[in-house]
Amino acid sequence: MRPDVWASEAEEVLLRIGHRFGRVDLRRRMRDYVRGLLGPVGRKNGWQLAEYVGHDVPAGLQHLLNRARWDPDEVRDDLQEYVAERLGEPDGVLIIDETGFLKKGTTSAGVQRQYSGTAGRTENCQVAVFAAYASTRGRTLVDRQLYLPKSWTSDRDRCRSAGVPDGLTFATKTELARHLVTRALASPLPIAWVTADALYGQDWHFRCMLEEAGLGYVVAVPKSQQVKSLAGCWRIDQLISDAPADSWERLSCGDGAKGPRVYDWAAAMLPAVPFFEGDEPSHRRWVLARRSIARPDEIAYYLAYAATGTTVNQLVTVAGSRWAIECCFQSAKNECGLDQYEVRRYPGWYRHITLAMLAHAFLAAMAAANIAERGAAETDLSSSPSAWRRSASSWQLAALEQVTASAHSTP
Repeated sequence: MRPDVWASEAEEVLLRIGHRFGRVDLRRRMRDYVRGLLGPVGRKNGWQLAEYVGHDVPAGLQHLLNRARWDPDEVRDDLQEYVAERLGEPDGVLIIDETGFLKKGTTSAGVQRQYSGTAGRTENCQVAVFAAYASTRGRTLVDRQLYLPKSWTSDRDRCRSAGVPDGLTFATKTELARHLVTRALASPLPIAWVTADALYGQDWHFRCMLEEAGLGYVVAVPKSQQVKSLAGCWRIDQLISDAPADSWERLSCGDGAKGPRVYDWAAAMLPAVPFFEGDEPSHRRWVLARRSIARPDEIAYYLAYAATGTTVNQLVTVAGSRWAIECCFQSAKNECGLDQYEVRRYPGWYRHITLAMLAHAFLAAMAAANIAERGAAETDLSSSPSAWRRSASSWQLAALEQVTASAHSTP
């Protein structure tokens, strides 16, 4: 894609959020900060970003994050509108997951020794719950919520020192996830599905909220998950263990780095109880299982809720889309400095994370535009005259000079 197209799109993104910054100097610093996040900077901390954008010292960029007056939630709203325009599709998927940010010391907002999925162990870190949006056009992060453990919310002096609002109380990660879904539904993002891992999938309140909102979902659950049916209550792994051999179907749940991600899948629709006799329910609940081909004893379990008529292939595709948020975390950290911040206070964390998400959304939009451009070019190529000609029951090659002449004469 041409550099001028990139520059034009970047300018459009920055103009879109510029009105959120009340002064000219703040708008310039915001532009420099985002430009630095998108630039080839080894470590996207204050000094290296300042050097890249031509500042003598990082004080101006630090002021933007820590003391300047602007609301990162308003920028998030603009970000969601931008993503809806560039990546939105009617069957878009909202993905919920958390990630950790390793930190030293005890002063960074929300930091404590806690489990980090990023590190795969208990570490001194911050943890945040994120929402990503995925469609066939692309995927990117669209919202964030910093998790504050009880060791923080029960210590008001510590919270005030870190800039945590006084009215903020303890919320579990699943409660934070419900806030993210509520905000996404109020945004322009076209959402048909929600997917999440077992931490959120096993929470009845989370699933109930999605059903009441009319959203389909495919969420992972632990093997001990209880499933209610007309015959009683069963563990999901016991239900799946009784599945006949021919109920397993080999399906791809999407492409990965090494090609299609193929597993054996079993799915069963749960009995529905209509409100009135003879009524056909508009939605149905499902149980699903994903079994590794190479290691058949490795089975993952899911609960699903979908409109009547939804196919197993559709459910499998939604289940597979959950990995998109892992790709978003990796690329946002590697390419946009999502985890390379030096701020400790609560407001500064939201400001850096939001601008890093904006930079990532821009890259996702440009990737989608590049794919669309390549597709258009391939379409033009396929419509050009072909050297292949059918004669009776066989194919023949026409004279290449005739094909070339025909191509040049095409208006």
